[in-house]
Amino acid sequence: MKFARGVAAIALALSTSLCFAAEELIATAHDKSGEVVPYILNHQKIPPRYMIILFPGGTGVMNAHMENDNLVYGFKGNFVIRTRKFIVDDEFATAATDSTQVEERIQAVLDDLKGRFPEARIYLMGTSNGTFDTMSLAGYLSDKIAGEIHTSSLQRISSFDSRKYKNRHLIVHHNQDRCHATPFSAAEHAHEKYGTDLIAMEGGIEVGDPCQPFAHHGYNGIEKETIDAIKNWVKKSE
Repeated sequence: MKFARGVAAIALALSTSLCFAAEELIATAHDKSGEVVPYILNHQKIPPRYMIILFPGGTGVMNAHMENDNLVYGFKGNFVIRTRKFIVDDEFATAATDSTQVEERIQAVLDDLKGRFPEARIYLMGTSNGTFDTMSLAGYLSDKIAGEIHTSSLQRISSFDSRKYKNRHLIVHHNQDRCHATPFSAAEHAHEKYGTDLIAMEGGIEVGDPCQPFAHHGYNGIEKETIDAIKNWVKKSE
């Protein structure tokens, strides 16, 4: 199927330029050793129908924490982080956290989210280097979440057989992504060989390094269209 184009919990009021009703730094998720696994929760006031866990690219380390009563974290320009304003609505909420392939860390976030929103269908979405982790966790998460969304995936997506897993998988890629580590041909190959759903985006604005978030690699200029296509795919599970 191929689509085209297109810590305690601390609540903070956001600026009016953003669409979130609330942004919270959550530190109630702990792994088996007791270490805190923080994440940033963005949501409307009503319980969400869908929860999207976000893994940024690059080093993947957001390091979300409080400084002088302000929430501080990195990767604000990263595609999956900067587009939360388009994801969050009456049905969707997000949980942004450090990218990881450690099963205990993702399980800590899952347990915390399921305690808060037991009816929500959970998806994991990573971008660029973050897809190394989404692919690495695929086996573990196969029967634990509704699906995974791999955006601007690394080359290894070409050999990622989504048919092995019980949940849904989606590949999202710009057809003019010029980053050497994330060729569109790899995403297209996975779609053709394994039948993994693919959303191929086009258009937008290429600015700077082709592997950075404001190039086609990060869907610059077509962020809303890309997120709308992803959300439509998520809702097709119903």
